[in-house]
Amino acid sequence: MIATDAIEGLKARLDIVDVVGNYVELRKAGTNFKGVCPFHDEKTPSFVVSPHKQIYHCFGCGAGGDSIKFIMEHDKLNYPEAIEKLAAQYNYTLTYTQGSHQKTDTKIIDTLNLWYQSLLEQHPQAKAYLQERGIYSSSIERFGIGYAPGSKETLSYLQSNLFNMNDAIALGVVGKGENNLYARFIERITFPIYATNGTTVGFGGRTISGHSAKYVNSPQSKLFNKSRLLYAYHQARDAIYKKKEIIVTEGYLDVIMLHQAGFDTAVATLGTALTSEHLPLLRKGDPRIIMAYDGDNAGISAALKAAKLLSSAGFDGGVVIFSQGRDPADMVKNAHIEELNTLFRSAQPFIEFTLQHILQQYRLSNPKEKEQAMHEGVGYLKTLSPLLQEEYKSYLASQLGLSPSLLKMHSQAPSPSYTATTTYGDAWERSLIKTAVEHPEYLNIIVDSLSSSLLQHHAHELELVLQGNLNDPAVMSILMDERNPPFHDAAHLHDNLIFFLRNHYEKMLKKVKFQHELSLDRKSFLIRSYRHKIEKLKRGELIPYEGHL
Repeated sequence: MIATDAIEGLKARLDIVDVVGNYVELRKAGTNFKGVCPFHDEKTPSFVVSPHKQIYHCFGCGAGGDSIKFIMEHDKLNYPEAIEKLAAQYNYTLTYTQGSHQKTDTKIIDTLNLWYQSLLEQHPQAKAYLQERGIYSSSIERFGIGYAPGSKETLSYLQSNLFNMNDAIALGVVGKGENNLYARFIERITFPIYATNGTTVGFGGRTISGHSAKYVNSPQSKLFNKSRLLYAYHQARDAIYKKKEIIVTEGYLDVIMLHQAGFDTAVATLGTALTSEHLPLLRKGDPRIIMAYDGDNAGISAALKAAKLLSSAGFDGGVVIFSQGRDPADMVKNAHIEELNTLFRSAQPFIEFTLQHILQQYRLSNPKEKEQAMHEGVGYLKTLSPLLQEEYKSYLASQLGLSPSLLKMHSQAPSPSYTATTTYGDAWERSLIKTAVEHPEYLNIIVDSLSSSLLQHHAHELELVLQGNLNDPAVMSILMDERNPPFHDAAHLHDNLIFFLRNHYEKMLKKVKFQHELSLDRKSFLIRSYRHKIEKLKRGELIPYEGHL
């Protein structure tokens, strides 16, 4: 069992915006962040993350909780599994109660990484390859480049260091055949791959022995998901945030050489095309995206898919295609730095690049094919914002030689988010509940002055708060709604309680006057009691709640 103090220590280290931001594209919205909910199908963002409260809540489906709850729900893990996954991602060492199951030993990857780096010095062929590609010794050290030997050597090293082979298999550094174990990386130059926080989560490997698979990556594991990672993002992050730009390339060597030449915002996808799962990471820091691809058919196809994805998601940026068999690494090696600068500065905007390549698929001299090209172009523009649709409608029409009036956009209005109007009483009660949660030092004042039964709109939610059920979706919905702030101090709360209770007792006084079924003595008693309370409230005195008279 994981020790309680270890769980609390992990929670203190986690930042919910960072945790959720690895899965969901988040955009600043006031003091909070908003995105499209990953737990139900929606087009208009109603998923809110609060860095102040360290919780998330969806106003569409009601999902909510803290960082651990998010990982549990998103990755379908139980509580201990979610804690262990977060601990591994954030390089936090958990402690366990005596005799309980221990977590997977993620130090295996760090230890192997250092061992691979030490072996590079002992392998002249690997060093010669890196030198021939133009990689400096300083870059080898900075990016942690190493060398993985034969399978037997790696297995022997792991066993001699008393590592559990089941852990090694779970982390993707060892594979299991029908009758034997084998190392995943054999006779390859290794490139460690880091999570955004600097934790080593896997490797890329480049063969130098003529293996048919030139590059391999770690398999999917509890730490490694190539669709959510970018090579060298950890090294490039500060520059990305500072320069508001990120260059996405296709290979490790491209990234390392670009960094050598001063293009320190360069990263690379991990042997896969850019996917929607990469977008939350690319969104961080709100940079301009430059996609740098090879000029072969595969590269242009990947660039087109990326441009469509990024433009539809609202990213700013463009595409650079390297023609004539060139790539960024070779251009740096051949000292074509200024040409690279020019290429990156003049990247073709995503929307223009996409429309251009859509039209290139058709013979526009043929009226029927021109019509098909128009429909495909319009279909793509409909994935953009209304403003961009209008801006690029004329551009597409000019490329087709048509009047813009022929291009019918018919934009769909976005479905409304949580915009229900609230009455004054509803808003007041929401502010009261927020005050009870955010200022627990005022709880006694609230409890002494009223009962949850007096609330007309949110009696249940106040009762949940008083019981300590702050993770209930109904409570979280109120806490995440910024329209109704809490009462800012004790005096503000006092004045509001006076106003609320005075209105309440004045209503009760009017009501009792028309209750003809009451005896004269009972009615007289209630009238005197309510008038007495109202007089005290008028003098600014809070009176203790006595229940129903």
